[in-house]
Amino acid sequence: MPQRTVVIGSRTGLHARPASVFVQAASKQPVKVTVAREGQSPVDARSLLSVLALAVKHGDSVVLAAEGDGADAAIDELAALVATDLDARE
Repeated sequence: MPQRTVVIGSRTGLHARPASVFVQAASKQPVKVTVAREGQSPVDARSLLSVLALAVKHGDSVVLAAEGDGADAAIDELAALVATDLDARE
């Protein structure tokens, strides 16, 4: 199962708007993607409530994982998204 550790780039972490942008992108992937704080259980990246419950802050690391055809591409896309400052996007 491909996985990658990524540092959160958004100033507010994965809260409110950045979490919504991330969840929408995860929902468009052809494979199920999970996200977890390091050392914690993974949650479904397509669930806004689950992502918000992680309480991830700016500079925290998360582990993205996916399985199946297209998993590497899905992780690449989501990792790039998470590493950017989604608060600065319009």
